[in-house]
Amino acid sequence: MPADVAFPLLARRAIIVGLSATALTACAKPAAPVGDDVSLGNPKAPVKVVEYASVACPVCGRWYREVFAAFKAKYIDTGKVYYTFREMLVGDATEQSMAAAGFLLARCAGRDKYFPITDAIFQDQNNIYNDPRGGLLKIAQSNGLDEAKFTACVNDAAALQALNNRVLHYVTVDGVNATPTFVVNGAVMEPGYHSLAELDAAIAAAKGGK
Repeated sequence: MPADVAFPLLARRAIIVGLSATALTACAKPAAPVGDDVSLGNPKAPVKVVEYASVACPVCGRWYREVFAAFKAKYIDTGKVYYTFREMLVGDATEQSMAAAGFLLARCAGRDKYFPITDAIFQDQNNIYNDPRGGLLKIAQSNGLDEAKFTACVNDAAALQALNNRVLHYVTVDGVNATPTFVVNGAVMEPGYHSLAELDAAIAAAKGGK
């Protein structure tokens, strides 16, 4: 798969292949994911950047490894941008399975561990594809979760249903159908990889060129 092409959303369910026998179909009319956002930075920042992404999406992983650290240092850490990450399930069943398990693990570990866990998944994405359970278990253990807790996390049917509901909301209400998709102060950028310079331009436009 090309590294610079966004992935279209396929099935609207998560299947934890090799990790769990659980498979849930999301509700037809999911409730709005109130309070479920995970964010970094100053909520009062003048620019709000929302990224819809999957921890199993290669394009998202490439962006995270190549751009995120500089983006965070320039905008999030300085209080100029409030960044929100929204979870998507895209690609084939294997990709959706890996992403769902990764998101369930990150949320189960607690808010303070959410970004360290997603960071670790993005950094080791290629290896995790080869051994999803082993790769994610290693990340869980490095963040203080033993194997029993990890297994419970990725087999949590209620958490999986909540994830499915969030994804359906982002698709049907927010209109997102590819990852990564960036939204800067309400303006949707073309889905796909964006350099720091491209994000600079979008943020400048959101601030009226200031």
